[in-house]
Amino acid sequence: MFGKLELRQRATRAAEKTKLRLTQPSSWKLPKQSSSIAPPDVWTNADMDPVPPERRTWGKGAFVTYWVSDLVTISTWSSGSAIITLGLTATDAVLITLVAGICNAIPTVLNGAVGADLHIPFPIASRASHGYWFSYFAVVSRGILAMFWFGVHTGYGGTCVSAMLTAIWPSFATLPNHLPASAGITTAGMISYFLYWLIQFPLLLIPTHKLQYMFWVKTVLMPPVAIGMTIWVALKAGGNGAFFSKPGQVHGSERAWLWLSSMTSITGGYSTLAVNIPDFSRFSKDRHAHYWQIPAIPLLKTLTALMGIISASAAQQIWGTPYWTPIQIINTWQDTPGGRAAAFFCAAIWLLSQVSVNISANAVSFANDVTTLAPKWFNVRRGTILVSLIGSWALCPWIIVASGKAFLNFMSAYAIFMAPIAGILFADYWIVKRRRYDVPALYDPRGLYRYNKFGANWRAVVATFVTIIPLLPALANKVNPKIYLPAGLKNLFTINWLYGFLLSIALYWSLNFFFPAKESLISKTVTGFEYVDGIEIIGESSSVESKDVEQLKKGAESGTAAVSGA
Repeated sequence: MFGKLELRQRATRAAEKTKLRLTQPSSWKLPKQSSSIAPPDVWTNADMDPVPPERRTWGKGAFVTYWVSDLVTISTWSSGSAIITLGLTATDAVLITLVAGICNAIPTVLNGAVGADLHIPFPIASRASHGYWFSYFAVVSRGILAMFWFGVHTGYGGTCVSAMLTAIWPSFATLPNHLPASAGITTAGMISYFLYWLIQFPLLLIPTHKLQYMFWVKTVLMPPVAIGMTIWVALKAGGNGAFFSKPGQVHGSERAWLWLSSMTSITGGYSTLAVNIPDFSRFSKDRHAHYWQIPAIPLLKTLTALMGIISASAAQQIWGTPYWTPIQIINTWQDTPGGRAAAFFCAAIWLLSQVSVNISANAVSFANDVTTLAPKWFNVRRGTILVSLIGSWALCPWIIVASGKAFLNFMSAYAIFMAPIAGILFADYWIVKRRRYDVPALYDPRGLYRYNKFGANWRAVVATFVTIIPLLPALANKVNPKIYLPAGLKNLFTINWLYGFLLSIALYWSLNFFFPAKESLISKTVTGFEYVDGIEIIGESSSVESKDVEQLKKGAESGTAAVSGA
């Protein structure tokens, strides 16, 4: 009898546990966090809240090293020399890269101000201009680009591992292939790709406010290697470079349009950063640190491309073939005395370069986007894990890199969505609302940035689609060149970045001038940090720096202690 009673009690306890599991939230669901700024009924997490003072760790040097991370890379190295293959001169390539750098720097710094002032990420900031729900269009558009380019850059990173493995075991270069041609990758290539993914994965988990330490390491190691390789290959060529004495192959209007097309291509490659820079500038210690990006971006972009041009020109003189990437030059060292050690260490540092740009340009961006879209299930850490799985494996980027030329053209053309988003963000913050946002309202779906029952600012909707629609035929032509494209639309597409950025600014400002959304225009900034430990911060709260907040906190603590002592 005792045994039956015990069994019945056990069955009851098991049933209660099952009921408890069914009524509790899923173990995959993140615990509900009480936001410091969002309404209690809105699900959010700390990663999307304004950055608290103790995590604002980015100074002037951090922004410079961030761009060393983003620009001293394989893709920037090869961008200038690739222009020469189109028929332009080496001088043209240098000037185009410089102008493209300026076109990147200006909107990046302007849009970075919202992060530096208010310490909020891009997905939250975009709600002020696009409306609470229409902002998701901008977030999804950027997230798609970040996800695909993450995979493509991971594919390129595998080439660095191949060079390293070949330096250790030369036989790796002749490893038998057991994969079919349809796989788009060899056995050796898959091994290198997998090892690169293993190296990259733990670095993805570094919190954003601590990434500057990795950028500092790259800043110390990468420029000397890039400069050293350039000097070595130039000396080996005897100082002779065919590129710098070679005349241009195109002239007249053809040259002008090719010039503009190349500039747009290089500018568009970093178009997402003009949009997502608040994801990083929100960690700024003060409102002016991000201004250092204005000289840093054009200078680093131009110098890196110039090194690529010099190296490719010298390689043409030495080996009869222009090597567009540093890894191609490194591979020539494998059979030279002492060259294998140099090949290993240089390839390892270029690998660090590739990891850094993938984190800063793609992983963090995607993680912030998916965290905003699904805060119940994702924070920034989970977002980086997701992109490392989908971008690296589900999309099979090695196939895209090997045979997806049309797809890569499509992704490059897809950047047409970034220009109007960047233009509207700038116009709204600087011109329309004059740097005055109500930050708590950005987290409230019923707040003043809802605009209407659809949660969309129709002014941003009109400015976005009027800008994009004329470029869609060119987008289709990039996928399928057989689709007819009139000469006028083709020429328009050659300047799609400048066209999209400037037209969206003009349209958005004009619509707000004639049809102002008066409910969204406020007299002063509300940051959500107006109260610190019970002390009200008076005045323009966006001008309060983290050091001032810390002093207020100390004052509050000492005052409390004095009262307690009395």
